[in-house]
Amino acid sequence: MTAPVPVLQADEQLQSILDRLVAMSERDHYDPYTMFDWPDSLPENEYWMTPELLSIHGTKVAESFTEEQKWAISKWESVNFYSLNVDGIRELITEIIARIHTKDFALSSEYFHHMIGEENSHMWFFARFCLLYGGKVYPDKGVQLEMKSEGESAHFLVFARLLLFEEVVDFFNKRMGDDERLHPTIRKINAIHHQDESRHVAFGRQIVSHLHRQLREKLSAQELAELELYLKRYLRKSVDGLVNPAAFKDAGIPNPYRVRNEILADPAFHELERKMLKRSMSFLVNEGIFTDDVLPRS
Repeated sequence: MTAPVPVLQADEQLQSILDRLVAMSERDHYDPYTMFDWPDSLPENEYWMTPELLSIHGTKVAESFTEEQKWAISKWESVNFYSLNVDGIRELITEIIARIHTKDFALSSEYFHHMIGEENSHMWFFARFCLLYGGKVYPDKGVQLEMKSEGESAHFLVFARLLLFEEVVDFFNKRMGDDERLHPTIRKINAIHHQDESRHVAFGRQIVSHLHRQLREKLSAQELAELELYLKRYLRKSVDGLVNPAAFKDAGIPNPYRVRNEILADPAFHELERKMLKRSMSFLVNEGIFTDDVLPRS
C-alpha cells in the first residue's frame, strides 16, 4: 500500500523559506515580559490610535464629534483592535497546535514552534494593554462562520483565515508603529508586532499558495468558488468587527448602534477598507484564489 502523501509536501523553495524564517525568529527573539514599560496610565487628551485609521475618519457622523470625543473613541477603538488581536491569536495558536508534528505538516513543525511562542507573547501584551488601560478585553460578538469543509480544503481555509487576519492587523501595526503622534508604549507594541508578523505573513503566503495549487487539481470550479465566498465572508466579518458599538458606548457616544451603521455605510469607511485590504486582495487575485476583489456587503 502506498503511504499517504503529506498535505504540505517537501519543496526546495518552501524548505529554504522555512529555514530562513526559523533563523530570523531565533535572531529576533525577545522576552515580552521585560520588553515593555507599562505606565500606570496613558494620557486621555491625545490619540491612542492613528487618527486616519479610526473607523470614523472622514465620515459624515464624525463631523459632529468634538476633539475630546475623538480622543475617547481612539482609546476604545484601540482597546477593541487589541481585543480582536487576542481573539484572532487564540484561534491561530489552537489551529497550529492541532497540526504541529502531524504527518501532514512535519515539514513546517519546527517553524510552528516559533510561531506559537511568538503569538503567545503577542496575545499576552495585547491583553495586558486592554486590561491595564481599558479594564477589559472585548468579547468577539460577531457572527461565527462555520467551516463545513474537510481534509485539505479545511487546512487551506484555516491557513488562509490566519493569513488574512495577520495581514489586516499588520496594516494597522505598521502605521501605528511609525506614528510619532502616539504614545511610545503604543508605538512599541505595534512595531514589535509588525516585526514578528512580517515573518508570519511571508510563511502564510507560501503555505496558502501551496495548498490552493493542490486543491485546484482536485476540486470542481463550484467547490473552489465556495472556498472563495467563505473567505470573502470572513474578510467582511473581520473588517466590520473594527467598528464596535461597545467602543462607542464606552467612549460616551450616544446611539452607538446608529453610529456604527452610519460608519459602515459611509464612503470614507469603504475607502479605509479598500486600503487595508489592497495588499491581501492583490495577492489573492494574482494567485487565482479569488476571481475578483469584490467583497459582499454587510
